[in-house]
Amino acid sequence: MTAPVPAIREQCVIVVGSGLAGLAAASQLVANNVPVRMLETLAKPGGNSIKASSGINGAPTRFQPGPDNRFYDDTIQSAGAAISQEDPDRLLRESLISVLTKSSADAVYWLADEKKVDLSKVAQLGGHSRPRTHRGAGANPPGRSIIGALLSSLESNSRFHLHTNCKVTNIIREADEIKGVGYRCEDGKTDTLLGPVVVTTGGFAGDANGMLAKYRPDLAGFPSTNEPREGSQPLLTAVGARLLDMDRVQVHPTGFVDTSSPSSPVKFLAAEALRGEGGILLLPNGSRFVNETGTREYITNVIRNVASPTDTTSRQWDLDIVLDEGSAAAVGSSIDFYTWKDLLRKETVKDLGPEAISSLQTYSDAASGKTKDPFGRQHFGHWTLKDVTPDSVVYVGKVTPVVHFTMGGVAINERSEVLDKETNQPIRGLWAAGEVTGGIHGDNRLGGSSLLECVVFGRIAGEGAAEFYKENYESEG
Repeated sequence: MTAPVPAIREQCVIVVGSGLAGLAAASQLVANNVPVRMLETLAKPGGNSIKASSGINGAPTRFQPGPDNRFYDDTIQSAGAAISQEDPDRLLRESLISVLTKSSADAVYWLADEKKVDLSKVAQLGGHSRPRTHRGAGANPPGRSIIGALLSSLESNSRFHLHTNCKVTNIIREADEIKGVGYRCEDGKTDTLLGPVVVTTGGFAGDANGMLAKYRPDLAGFPSTNEPREGSQPLLTAVGARLLDMDRVQVHPTGFVDTSSPSSPVKFLAAEALRGEGGILLLPNGSRFVNETGTREYITNVIRNVASPTDTTSRQWDLDIVLDEGSAAAVGSSIDFYTWKDLLRKETVKDLGPEAISSLQTYSDAASGKTKDPFGRQHFGHWTLKDVTPDSVVYVGKVTPVVHFTMGGVAINERSEVLDKETNQPIRGLWAAGEVTGGIHGDNRLGGSSLLECVVFGRIAGEGAAEFYKENYESEG
């Protein structure tokens, strides 16, 4: 249980949101001996970060199988048309991407060496030219491992206080500076906390009838990996924050369709690691149709052009994700979880469509180096099946594209300071990090860069807020 928020208006740094970005910020604050009050709307901490299943990007690191100097270039390419010579925010975007990629190895080492998170396994995900997405070999997915380690470290620090079931109702701005927040607790009581503010409340992919409907009405009816929840950018725009890229929403190509409740609007993510380790996508007749290591945007667009919806009114498609035993073993304990949830089933090739044997054999020949892949795939993960027969064992799950991530949010600079919409200058005393921000990913986010963004800019925000607090508040105390 977490303690109630104190009624006294003590001075501290207020972190709004308890996902990875918030925990990273809080970790830097307590490392600087700064008191932290973390306010979380939900009953449990962790946000969407705790569900992350593919890993965190880092390059170059000692865990990678070879050299890697392409991370910045891959991220720029993934951002697509958002970065152009005509874009007035091009230099800002390039600056944010530079910070993200150049800080990535340090982010991985901070988690691995200081927080003792196992990140020794590295996979190559879609849109990446090298293997650089780190996760552990243990039973827990990377999001849960990372969140658990940071929470454990913070909870042992007397300067950190977590308050769940507390909704921030407003951010207080006086003249040109943020002074604190107003909040409401579960019992309905309201009060104020004073101090600089770090906002890490995530995106709006679960706000189907609110912000998502406003900025991307064309995605109405799509299932989502996010629980229904209001977006929080209005908290920031109310104090003058600038928005960027709000119409850029990522549809992930693979969310699991639970056959026990196929029409459920909330789907469990079929992690990109499944494809990165060798998994392929098939149409109902068993034919393969796409390079599964392309960007999420590319694969989703191909699915929408090639596959058929499950019915005339559905925004859901009928696809299979297929892994052989080698790919499944490489994914590790996640396979046990997926099979336990009955999202993946152990079957044989003859259980798939009539084209499956031919499709899998063509893919297996490419994976073993006998031929070139007809769809241009060059990285095949740990696919080991060579001679496909009707009785070859595979793991199969039903998947469909799902609304997954919002690339848009409040504009920040490379110091994670929130920018004012009128002046485009930092708002004093206000930082933001994670999915609540915009400008870093452009048209498409690379898999593994969400957790990375949270660590890199969460830590930067924490450092900045700590310095600000010491200069402006400690002397008052």
